[in-house]
Amino acid sequence: MMHDRDLVVLIGEKVFTDQELQKHIQNISAILSKAESMDNFCIANEVIDLNRYKLINRPYRIKQIVSEKLKPFVFIFNKN
Repeated sequence: MMHDRDLVVLIGEKVFTDQELQKHIQNISAILSKAESMDNFCIANEVIDLNRYKLINRPYRIKQIVSEKLKPFVFIFNKN
């Protein structure tokens, strides 16, 4: 799955051909696609529900909460 995105690639002193550069950009896009997946998002984040005073860290529950409209005082918090 390819995303249409803008990337800034800093090359340094090495000179790449257009084909080599396109290959590097495809590899970077593949890595970003995996890193930006919903499963990885749910692993890296948790939900703080201040209405119920609960911390939710189960990935399937986070996916469910994120897919709905967030309620007041329900926050997505990065574990990092």
